[in-house]
Amino acid sequence: MKPRVDYSLYLCTDRGLMTSDTIEEGVELAVKGGVTVVQLREKDCPGKEFYDIACSVKEVTDAYEIPLIINDRIDIAMAVDADGVHLGQEDIPAQAAREILGRHKIIGVSAYNTELALRAQKDGADYIGVGDVFGTSTKAGTHHVSVEELAKIRKTVKIPVVAIGGINAGNIHRLRGTGIEGVAVISAVLGARNITEAAEELIRKMEEAIF
Repeated sequence: MKPRVDYSLYLCTDRGLMTSDTIEEGVELAVKGGVTVVQLREKDCPGKEFYDIACSVKEVTDAYEIPLIINDRIDIAMAVDADGVHLGQEDIPAQAAREILGRHKIIGVSAYNTELALRAQKDGADYIGVGDVFGTSTKAGTHHVSVEELAKIRKTVKIPVVAIGGINAGNIHRLRGTGIEGVAVISAVLGARNITEAAEELIRKMEEAIF
């Protein structure tokens, strides 16, 4: 059965931004602070290394009963029995991914306008990752999405919407009124001196601003 997911604080990993010694430690500290979903995002990682990291991170997410999503790599997701995958616009289409993974896995798709969001929903996506909202240094070639467009996408689709792109405790209040289900962060949590406290602060700010 596909897990029921709380998308409110969605963590994407980036080993280049971590203040923790290991990715497993960083993920666990973030989950202790309130992270509700973890996406393992290792763009330049060889397959074997990615698999080994995914196995280790899954031990953490399983222990805390938090969904583990694998970025791009359907093969890694299947090999470690992750809860799902997240796909960009240049990756395999969600419809094809669904045929491979089956109906019990989570599929997320990145989108930056209503047309792409509706297509992802039609193709069987479970949620949409919308951005770049406030600018990001972790990904090249992103498309800026205004807060107004974010709200429009949220009203257009029936599946959950997660905002991403430069979101932190200082600007999350600008998402008030958009109706989104959650925010995705990287450096705002993993790059903090105290990862757990950073996640806790974001949860508090979200409760004030969005939920």
